[in-house]
Amino acid sequence: MTIRTILVDDEKLATQGLQLRLEAHPDVEVVDTAQNGREAIRKIKTHKPDLVFLDIQMPGFDGFSVIQGLMEVEPPLVVFVTAYSDHAIRAFEAQAVDYLVKPVETERLADALDRVRQRLAEKRGVAEVERLKSVLAEVAPEAAEEFEGEAAPDAHAADRYEKMINIKDRGQIFRVDVDSIERIDAAGDYMCIYTADNSLILRETMKDLEKRLDPRNFQRVHRSTIVNLSQVKQVKPHTNGECFLILGSGAQVKVSRSYRDVVARFVH
Repeated sequence: MTIRTILVDDEKLATQGLQLRLEAHPDVEVVDTAQNGREAIRKIKTHKPDLVFLDIQMPGFDGFSVIQGLMEVEPPLVVFVTAYSDHAIRAFEAQAVDYLVKPVETERLADALDRVRQRLAEKRGVAEVERLKSVLAEVAPEAAEEFEGEAAPDAHAADRYEKMINIKDRGQIFRVDVDSIERIDAAGDYMCIYTADNSLILRETMKDLEKRLDPRNFQRVHRSTIVNLSQVKQVKPHTNGECFLILGSGAQVKVSRSYRDVVARFVH
């Protein structure tokens, strides 16, 4: 899968530096570059790329204006690249896949591209299903109706996830309603389960516990922290593109840079 890409930055050296770093990723093909917003809009409409690395602060049309200028076409995935970290929340409001601060770190670029690959795979998977449905509708309408029924979201999909978790702690067994959990912190093979009014220790790895929790509600915001998204009451920006999630109890949980895509759920 080739990721057709356009780089947009008014600084030629910045574009060259990013292009050099992208050479380490053979599935990324830079099809064009642009040095201002108007040029970017024109080239994006012409090439219809999969991905755009987009600078925010440019003379004339800034990066956000470029996004607005693409409203009437199917927009590409966007990774914002900027020297300033105080645009992070607005970047996610614009549905950005990621937000990189200059100078771009090799590891952060790799993380961003992993997210891009995942988004593109999901997008192409949906497109393939729609194509198949269209073909079936023409050649076998009955099969299309059957396929539609099978492909529809399972109303009982959430049933395979835990509603209650049994936790043996301090010689007692506690029955914890999953919805009441605010956050989960990992410490080796132990999990600290926090509700609004209690904290309990569970002997289990984070990887195994994640399989028991509905990912529509529970997401990692740090390599050792899971948050119940329904318990988030506020998103507070922090430095370097990071932020804090304010939970119902008032607890604050820092979202690490590698998990900032979670924040997009709350700002659009």
